[in-house]
Amino acid sequence: MTPTLVQHHLNTTSPPAGTRACTRARDWAEIQERMLVPLYDAVYERLEVGPATRLLGLDCGAGLALLVAASRGASVTGVDTDPALIALARERLVDGAIAPDSAATVFRGGPSDATEPAPYNLVTAFEPIGCAAGDTDGLTPALAAAVPLVGRGSAVVLTGWGPPERCATSAVLRVACRLTDTLRTSGGWRPALRDDLEDVAARAGLKPDGSGRVACPFGYGDMDSAVRGLMSTGLFDAAVRATDPAQVEKELAEALHPHLRADGTVWMPNVFRYLIARKP
Repeated sequence: MTPTLVQHHLNTTSPPAGTRACTRARDWAEIQERMLVPLYDAVYERLEVGPATRLLGLDCGAGLALLVAASRGASVTGVDTDPALIALARERLVDGAIAPDSAATVFRGGPSDATEPAPYNLVTAFEPIGCAAGDTDGLTPALAAAVPLVGRGSAVVLTGWGPPERCATSAVLRVACRLTDTLRTSGGWRPALRDDLEDVAARAGLKPDGSGRVACPFGYGDMDSAVRGLMSTGLFDAAVRATDPAQVEKELAEALHPHLRADGTVWMPNVFRYLIARKP
């Protein structure tokens, strides 16, 4: 994917403003989503994603990972339950002429709503697990619905946060834990475990077939962008419910202060992990 095409679609037009959901979707699309582009690129390069690829993206968000695949010639389908994010994904993928030789479809819902373009030969779950309690609760049933839509031997890619000592953002995410009643409150921070991805794959009846780690630093132009970007991830939702948005944003800014550089930018090195599993 060329830098020009990436930048053009990062500066996307957002759904009409006026609701917190639309503001959050805009912040995700314009600030946070791009942080995982190195992960997308590494996976697609390893799996040689191209014109022969028929990809189903779970929790596709605003569609940037699908856009990267489509720019390589893949036919892409995305599903997500967030209407504001789906509106952005459709704008990027369906309404825009992203690549003349690719096909793109986006559904609001889950894998069961994306049966018509099936069968697929690649499923991706690029929303990283391993930093919030219960963050596999939605992924496991989504995989159960997606696996029947791919042929034998097809790849299913799972992604997760790397070890806390390799992820500077882990310390910042602990703010969510401090502001909730207990560590295991749904959505509260928890450290990534070594076999998180393998455990999910096993529950879905998939066989591991390789893995990798990718550096995905989180870099922001200023503190405000950093707070808005991280709030858009949903990882602080439980903290917002337990307190209020202003309190969470205040404590988040304080936690980010050690990562504030002299030029006003915020920089946090991180490592993410991916697992390639196969349908037996």
